Parts: sequence; structure tokens; C-alpha cells
Amino acid sequence: MMNTVVYMVRHARSPFKFGEERTRRLSEEGEIEAKRACDILMDKKVDVIVSSPYTRAVQTVQPLAEHKGLMIKEYEELKERAIKGLDYKLPEQELLKAIKRSFEDENYCLPGGESTSQAQHRSVPTIQKILQDYKGKHIVIGTHGNIMTIIMNYFDKAYGYDFWKNTSKPDVYKLEFEEESLKAVERLWQS
Repeated sequence: MMNTVVYMVRHARSPFKFGEERTRRLSEEGEIEAKRACDILMDKKVDVIVSSPYTRAVQTVQPLAEHKGLMIKEYEELKERAIKGLDYKLPEQELLKAIKRSFEDENYCLPGGESTSQAQHRSVPTIQKILQDYKGKHIVIGTHGNIMTIIMNYFDKAYGYDFWKNTSKPDVYKLEFEEESLKAVERLWQS
């Protein structure tokens, strides 16, 4: 039986704009990086491309979709995790502490945010359905750093804050699944 291969493609650089989480686009530099990220996958077998509905995630896998002649199927459940509510102001160092704590205590979140546990309950059933629907296939997922780590953490607790902190924008990981068991992870992106 063939394993299912999932390529997690973390979005390229996108300037933060308050209140534009869903619609913010890649920067010019991000668009160049997205093409580089997709170059890694151009010669790989790709059966389906899915993505978070957020513009920056879709834009990052768009060059690959165009090259392969595939549509991008968006899943609302794969959107990025809200660390905090929009009206909750916090210095970056405090935000990083909160993210770290959210991986240590899966039920912890800042006011208006989503805990690791809540994000897994939202996203993992969709990943399980994708693994079932495309069993033995090669799947590309346009994603975000936090939700990618949270999904990987569900399958292997070794993926937590330190892993997230060391990812880049963009980033590409190859995950191999046997049924719903994560068997191997390889980083394909070279900064």
C-alpha cells in the first residue's frame, strides 16, 4: 500500500495589516519567495492542492497550481489560528510567551484567541478527511506557521513551540502518512 504524501507549504512574507488577516496579500518579496517555494515542488507528483482560505496562503501555492493545471480547493477549517482577539494589544515578546504557553497547555489562549486544542478540533478532522479522500496521493496544502505546527503536533507531540519558532516564511515540509499515522517529516525549503 502506498503512503499518502502531504507537502505543507507555509505562506511567504506578507506585511501585517491590522484587521486584514483574511485578505492581506504577499509582499513583492513574498511573491518571489512563493515562486521559489513552488519550484521545489514543480518536478514532484502533485494530485491535489488545498489551502487555507487566507489570501497569502492561496497566493503562495498559486504558481504551483498554475504550473500543474490544478484548482486550489480552500478549506475554512485550515485558516490560521487567532492568537488573540483583534482588540487585545500585546508586545511581541509577550505574544511569543503566550504562543509558547499554548503549546505547553493546549487549553490556554489569550482573550479572543483560539487554544491549541480548539484549533486542533477545528482543523484535524479536515486533515483526516483529506487523508481519507486522497489516500495514496500527493497533496499540497497552502498553510500558516501556527496552524501547520498545531496539525503536526496532533500527529506527533515533538512538533511544538520550538519547531514553530524555527520555521521560515515561506517553508516547505514533506509529511508521509501511513493511513493516519505520521511516519516521516522532511524539510524541503532551504533559506
